[in-house]
Amino acid sequence: MNDRSHSLKQIRPEITSARIHSNMSPDERFQNETLRPIIKFQNDLLLASLQNYIVKTKNTFYELRLEKRMDYIANALQKDIKYRNSVKGIIMGQFTVEEYANYIQNSSALNKRIINMVIKRLQDQIQYFEKKALIQ
Repeated sequence: MNDRSHSLKQIRPEITSARIHSNMSPDERFQNETLRPIIKFQNDLLLASLQNYIVKTKNTFYELRLEKRMDYIANALQKDIKYRNSVKGIIMGQFTVEEYANYIQNSSALNKRIINMVIKRLQDQIQYFEKKALIQ
């Protein structure tokens, strides 16, 4: 393992709840071994990127009810191609070369997993954006 790969893996948080089983699909294994730790590690950057997205869309997020805010997050990541690609880059930039080689084998399905996991993570932390609204 080269220095970059070793360093990337060293800084990732360990997720004890992410189970690895011999009968898992390769995509599920990649999700639990690679994506979950990276997304957790990149959490602060993901929050900042959504905060920036909200500002760039004229803070309309803050005019919405809670349910619509949840939809806003999902729509931003599913329908705004530029933002979605930016978020994928935040995650993919933390891949080792070996993980990238694995990723490109089934990038379409893994991209769906990445986006769904990020949506869930951001929605679970929606209170973060309430605090930001009070500061503005």
